[in-house]
Amino acid sequence: MQTNDENLQKMPTFTPDSEHAPVSIAARPWHNGDMARNVLGEPLSSCSMQPLTGFFRDGSCRSCDEDVGRHCVCVEVNAAFLAFSRERGNDLSTPRPEFGFAGLKPGDRWCLCSVRWQEALEAGAAPPIVIQATEEKALEDIELADLKRFAVDLC
Repeated sequence: MQTNDENLQKMPTFTPDSEHAPVSIAARPWHNGDMARNVLGEPLSSCSMQPLTGFFRDGSCRSCDEDVGRHCVCVEVNAAFLAFSRERGNDLSTPRPEFGFAGLKPGDRWCLCSVRWQEALEAGAAPPIVIQATEEKALEDIELADLKRFAVDLC
């Protein structure tokens, strides 16, 4: 596991521009027939279509080598996390209509970078997660027990 500082230095802040535009399914690295898996080893569920989320803006928290921030944790944002993220320089709540981004509000689901979620956890501001929609790559940065403690979809 890399340290959070190493990962945060590589992690870009959210800027909804052409760099984050949707990629056709034929160009996706998992289009070889492999099924994306969640952290429980089951097929990955969708995170959100409204707002449309994911590195590929397809509603799924799938990641790939080009996704240096690993946008693989499906969260339900809350006010505390949005404030935390804004304080860290990544304002996810302010609308950016020029990029088609309406801004997030408490209760919205969003694919979050795994190191940002871990950083929020350590700061006491981690938002709840949807474990069925959190890709297994999150386990490279986050302990499964921590994810389970914050899961809204486990009985």
